[in-house]
Amino acid sequence: MTHAQDPTDWLLTQAERGNPRTRLDDVHPGDRAWSEGNLVRPLIHGATYFAELHERLEATRAGDLVLFTDWQGDFDERLTGEPGSEVGEVLCRADERGVDVRGLVWRSHSEAFGFTSQENRHLGEKLQARGAEALLDMRVRAGGSHHQKMVVIRHRDDPTRDIAFVGGIDLCHSRRDDADHHGDPQAMELAKEYGDTPPWHDIQAAITGPAVHDVETVFRERWEDPTPLSRSPLRYLKDRVGGLDLSPDPMPEQAPPPPAVEGGTHAVQLLRTYPDLRLDRDYPFANGGERSVARGYTKAVGRARRLVYLEDQYLWGHHIGNVFTQALRDNPGLHVVAVVPLHPDLDGAFSRTPQLLGRRRAMLEMMGAAPDRVAVFGIENHAGTPVYVHAKCCVVDDTWATIGSDNFNRRSWTHDSELSAVVVDQGPDPHAYARRLRLTLAAEHLDRVVDDPDSLLDVMGDCIEPEGLFAAYADAAADLDRWHDSGRVGPRPPGRLRRLQPPELGSVARTLALPAYLTLHDPDGRPRSLRKTDRF
Repeated sequence: MTHAQDPTDWLLTQAERGNPRTRLDDVHPGDRAWSEGNLVRPLIHGATYFAELHERLEATRAGDLVLFTDWQGDFDERLTGEPGSEVGEVLCRADERGVDVRGLVWRSHSEAFGFTSQENRHLGEKLQARGAEALLDMRVRAGGSHHQKMVVIRHRDDPTRDIAFVGGIDLCHSRRDDADHHGDPQAMELAKEYGDTPPWHDIQAAITGPAVHDVETVFRERWEDPTPLSRSPLRYLKDRVGGLDLSPDPMPEQAPPPPAVEGGTHAVQLLRTYPDLRLDRDYPFANGGERSVARGYTKAVGRARRLVYLEDQYLWGHHIGNVFTQALRDNPGLHVVAVVPLHPDLDGAFSRTPQLLGRRRAMLEMMGAAPDRVAVFGIENHAGTPVYVHAKCCVVDDTWATIGSDNFNRRSWTHDSELSAVVVDQGPDPHAYARRLRLTLAAEHLDRVVDDPDSLLDVMGDCIEPEGLFAAYADAAADLDRWHDSGRVGPRPPGRLRRLQPPELGSVARTLALPAYLTLHDPDGRPRSLRKTDRF
């Protein structure tokens, strides 16, 4: 017999969040730092998310509210692939219908360093020119970014339709891919291994219920920060000359949380990262920063006894590896399965070698602690092209599951702004949500056909137990690796998984890459008192 899950066992309390300045939890009773009565649907693949986002935005009417944040944005990215479905056009049409459309787009570092400042600026300029209020936000730590990716839609006349989207998918090129992984025709350039239209694997969470109010509060705290959008006098002058809006208009009064969803059993906790900006210009809603992403993972992984399943863009470094290493040592039945990109996203020693160094550091620590219980894989499409894994998802013991913007590295846990949505299912089967998410992802990677959602457990029956999933992934990857090693002779084995080992880097390469890795790729945004510790 199963019993409803007590979220307190898995989720952070307000005290454990460690940020007394935020109002995020003001509507939650007592020391609770989550909302209940929600329904969360994982939207796997950008094409799935974009199609629903397009439908939801087109259905907005005068008096509704649309809020979004973005790390990278392209005005012309088509949400459905059809002309007229461009991100910018859909948002502008909504604003012209009387919808209150507001966005915070990271200003971005220079394109000379491989970033997208021109695209982000172009998105902001064109939205502003059509009446929507989209601001370029550079209120970050030096070298940092706003990495949150969310959209909130609130309906003036029917709060039961309110929805929030939280995850790893930006409103930009290359994201509109599907389960076949042929890539988005509107592609951005990645490392040569990924081809001209890089295949892209990603996840967004669709949230309905009271937690929509929480996501809105995250946006409002940033929007209402009185700090100037940029501290650079040169940027200020350029923006003034260009006529850019630099002053956020006052927000309308925040509506109460939407009602609980009928049958909604999902407790939802929002985890965030904000860096320590130092005393003279800290966030008013996160003085000294917030590291609830790191704290949330640390608490959940510390409770893991059987399986941690994760899909992530990175998986770097000692600090991150230590969280898993301790859990693996303490629990001899614990398995860790990770799906990451087969190759870094960028070419060149300045980018590629430091990224490989970060992966090597984490993998060696984890595998050293439990060599037979840790496995790391990449994925490819049926043409043999690597799929870039951009998903940020983690499932712990089929109980605690997160979808968000944060990666498994020190940058995401301490230095950039991040937002993730954790779900603990309070229904009769506390494993229902997390197990379904994990098995749905596994079905795709193993090429298992699930025609009816109700048949998922039957199709994936051998993967329900941790040892079964571990073996199924290892066997599928071994078969595909052998097929590649043989020169692709004979029929291609089912599955998309390729086994990864710690990258081989010589001592000279590691030494040369370490400064760039520590200072540029994976910096530490914690207060000085916490540095050189494993505390967050």
